[in-house]
Amino acid sequence: MARSSASHPARAVRRLGVPALALCLLGSLPAPAVARPAPAPAPAPALSVTDGSTQPVFSRADAVFQLVDVETEADSDEDGRRDTVRMRILRPKETGDGLKVATIIEASPYWGGGNDVPFHPVDIDEDGLPPQHGVGPETARLPGLVSPSAPFSGYNDNYFLPRGYAVAQLDSVGTGGSTGCPSSGGRGETLGAKAAVDWLNGRARGWDPDGRPARASWSTGDTAMMGVSYNGTLPTAVASTGVEGLKAIVPISGISSWYDYYRANGGVVAPGGYQGEDADILAKGVYSRADREICGPVLDRLTAEQGRGTGDWSRFWAERDYLKDAHRITAGVFAVHGGNDWNVKTQHFGQLWEALKEHDVPRRMWLHQAGHNNPMPLRMEEWLRQLHQWLDHHLYGLENGALDAPPVEVEQADFSWRRQSDWPARSTRELALRLNPDGLGVRPGRAVRQSMTDAGRTVRAEALVADPASAHPNRLAYTTGPLTEDLRVNGVPRVSVRASLDGSSPYVTALLVDYGRDTRAVAGTVPDGSPPVCYGQGVPGDTGCAQRTLHRTETADFKIVSRGWADLRNRHSIDRQSPVTEGREYRLRFGMQPQEYVFKKGHRLGVVLISTDHDFTLRHPAGTRLTVRTGVSAVTLPVVR
Repeated sequence: MARSSASHPARAVRRLGVPALALCLLGSLPAPAVARPAPAPAPAPALSVTDGSTQPVFSRADAVFQLVDVETEADSDEDGRRDTVRMRILRPKETGDGLKVATIIEASPYWGGGNDVPFHPVDIDEDGLPPQHGVGPETARLPGLVSPSAPFSGYNDNYFLPRGYAVAQLDSVGTGGSTGCPSSGGRGETLGAKAAVDWLNGRARGWDPDGRPARASWSTGDTAMMGVSYNGTLPTAVASTGVEGLKAIVPISGISSWYDYYRANGGVVAPGGYQGEDADILAKGVYSRADREICGPVLDRLTAEQGRGTGDWSRFWAERDYLKDAHRITAGVFAVHGGNDWNVKTQHFGQLWEALKEHDVPRRMWLHQAGHNNPMPLRMEEWLRQLHQWLDHHLYGLENGALDAPPVEVEQADFSWRRQSDWPARSTRELALRLNPDGLGVRPGRAVRQSMTDAGRTVRAEALVADPASAHPNRLAYTTGPLTEDLRVNGVPRVSVRASLDGSSPYVTALLVDYGRDTRAVAGTVPDGSPPVCYGQGVPGDTGCAQRTLHRTETADFKIVSRGWADLRNRHSIDRQSPVTEGREYRLRFGMQPQEYVFKKGHRLGVVLISTDHDFTLRHPAGTRLTVRTGVSAVTLPVVR
């Protein structure tokens, strides 16, 4: 068009003149443009919520990685500077465009690896021979989770990040990239993990790897903490401070009071599988920070203050008791424990649950039949559903019924699950059974003295409880007749005995035993052999899939259902010993480990008394004589009517 109209411009001007040309030009101009509105800005990234549940709309593969060193309130290595804890964070890339998200933290002393540390000797010789040194086969492992070989192991990043959560790993003080010193539950460890919550809420300082200030501008401040074993203990520790912003915790096989991890009723008692370990050994085992010298004095002080020579309660253990501060907990607690967990024993969930009830803390509990295990592969879909519901409610305020269902789920002997409103069940009543000369009975029998000779230094309890109908010089066994109906025990069995000790061992050990051939769940799980289940988004090296597991079972004539231990010198108080006159009779009362267990019809229920428990207590020289007066000694069982 432009070319044809301009091919003879001079001729057009001469013929039409200027006025005509002007009219022509005006007629050929385009019409004035109509103003159009500016394009609407792209909507800000937001969570997607359907039916009260966050949806997986974000990409795990595109996640942003952030590393930050956070300043704590403690100086646990006493170098004149506040400790720092290192946190590794994965968050949706949309947090760079204004999306604010909640964070799930797994704090751990294991991310940095561990050390082989010699355990304390447990064979105690009365002539005071010096302890033998050296690393034995028991020192090759440490309690709890094995240090992961790759960052962000587990399922939180695959499942929760796509649903709009940041996930973080935190090196506990004295481990990995953190400073400070490990202290097996000490105040410095608690404040170290608490600092992560403070940083996410803008209350603590942080720095990136180049030393520049780092702030969590993408964080809502709302935080959850979860993990298994030590990783499941730190959430309870931090929640007991009442820190603002911690909205939910998920302690799985977590410790609620460290005294009850390494002691029992005044006696030194090991966590199952770790005979000879104590608070100092664990701290040395996880001490993995770069400076391997600075914590020497702190670790030596643990050895001096833990009181292994007496087993008494002290200020050392009071510092590591989270139950006394349960009134400060505001986070919703989803507690999980295994009935066959002899590492972190069932007392830890039982007493925590009671404390939460006392202070009306929002709570939920799973009690399964496995041992020191994560429940996720045992019941994968239901675990993820309930965990997701719990976190969505507490961290994003979604009204999704998280608090509507009965709060307790208990796995049965047949591996089905039962919901109930509380634990122990509300219909639980006490059943007292007397230790009589002819067995256990509801009525007291003759008061006679029966004796056994301690052999636990070399003989395991499992060998001592076998065949209760036969006479055995190294145990006292009391059983019922065949049960006429199932008997469900749920709660804490309690022992009251009139007993004397003559020899070197101060321990009285009570074992609650189910006699009757059966196939029962024991600690541990096994793969179920089916193809892996893909529960979340995968990335190279991490498929987002997991193998289902089944309970490990054992067919046997009996099972030790619960255990309890007491040091006769602490019969009046766990914080001080009282003199014991050998051969003199004393009243001794103590609880066993809480249990949820059904003694089947036709089985016999038994109580076996010994002194030294080979796998748990200190092992004094064999030969101590334990004498019990029958008729006036009893076990009281919490049974469901």
